[in-house]
Amino acid sequence: MRIQRTLAPAAAPITLHDLVNGIAGICVRGRSLETFTAEMRGFFGVRHLFPVSSGKAAFSIILQSLKSLSPRTRVLIPAYTCFSVPSAIVNCGLDIVLCDIDPTTLDFNFSHLETLLDDRTLCVVPTHLFGIPSDLDRVMGLAKRVGAFTVEDAAQAMGGTYKGRPIGSVADAGFFSLGRGKNITCGSGGIVLTSQETIASVLRREYQDLPAEPLGHALRSLASLAAMWLFIRPSLYWFPSSLPFLRLGETFFCPQFPEWKPGRAKASLLSRWRQRLERSNRIRCRIAQTLSDRLRLNLQPGSSESSITPIHLRLPFLLETSEDKRELCRISRRQGLGISPMYPTAIDAIPALAGRFTGNRYPGAAAVADRLVTLPVHHLVNHRDLERIVQATKAFAGSVPGAFPGLVHPPAAATWDPSGQSHLIHSAG
Repeated sequence: MRIQRTLAPAAAPITLHDLVNGIAGICVRGRSLETFTAEMRGFFGVRHLFPVSSGKAAFSIILQSLKSLSPRTRVLIPAYTCFSVPSAIVNCGLDIVLCDIDPTTLDFNFSHLETLLDDRTLCVVPTHLFGIPSDLDRVMGLAKRVGAFTVEDAAQAMGGTYKGRPIGSVADAGFFSLGRGKNITCGSGGIVLTSQETIASVLRREYQDLPAEPLGHALRSLASLAAMWLFIRPSLYWFPSSLPFLRLGETFFCPQFPEWKPGRAKASLLSRWRQRLERSNRIRCRIAQTLSDRLRLNLQPGSSESSITPIHLRLPFLLETSEDKRELCRISRRQGLGISPMYPTAIDAIPALAGRFTGNRYPGAAAVADRLVTLPVHHLVNHRDLERIVQATKAFAGSVPGAFPGLVHPPAAATWDPSGQSHLIHSAG
């Protein structure tokens, strides 16, 4: 156990005032869920919005609704993404189809995507990983050719825009997560969005059947959130991060999970959600830009011409080798820098899914799982922390200048090869 300033890899802003509001929402007649829903619906410019118990539950409810509209069974997702995504697909009894990713963008490898789409595809799920927008026009165009839906996984991208429209509101349906460490949080929660009337009518039936959040869960969630509020501080985070049984930062494949409507406590916790979101994202973007400038990563922050604005939940950094990744993460643990290895494997390597993808290889996803780290950019990172992160990371940046996945001019181009080989062509440009 090392007592020192220690950064969490991710943190969502929450204050004592927010916690008091949440407690008041349980004890007295608090802010209504309907008020919160109407505010969010207006902010995102969608016709229909449904708050639920988690991002995973939000995706599951969307899938159940699409399933009732089509006999198709295949859900096409990136081969590197949060384990909650395949968990929801399995929960709905649908088939997972994996598409390899481009390590320099973290988006679909579109050459591979085109080979996978067919008349069995129910939906394609572009993921705005770490807040970096997926190429929605391209994904939606390809999906439309085969009559498939497009569902945005915007769990990590609340507040970003795609060609002038809020991320999450562009495709047939989308969802956000309100979990700990996301753009805003109430401890746990998720949001479903759509402007498609046909989808909304089915979603509404699914939603009406959901039970209300049990009081016991609401109380435990508040207690957990209060503990997070206290121990997420860099002066104290060394304590929970040193307790292995808490399994902080780990991601799990778990196809069994509760689905319910949030109660007044959640709505009250989020009474200042818009101010929190805008402040948090403004800080994230500023820190991401500072890190990219110091590390010479050539981060492109979006432009008025394209109106594409990334929201950096974390700043992804692609290292040269898996050994470099292990060493940088070791340095981070020793110095409390909050640099994270992220998801431990590509989706095809999850033990519980063994055998589902036999004969298929996803070299881009495997490379990212082996070599990607993320740098913290949240509101608790101060100037001294930035200097320490830069100094630790600089040693690994020299061999791959500009190795940043996202809206960049990357130094490497990755192509997908059906033989399963990954070709990374390094250049000085």
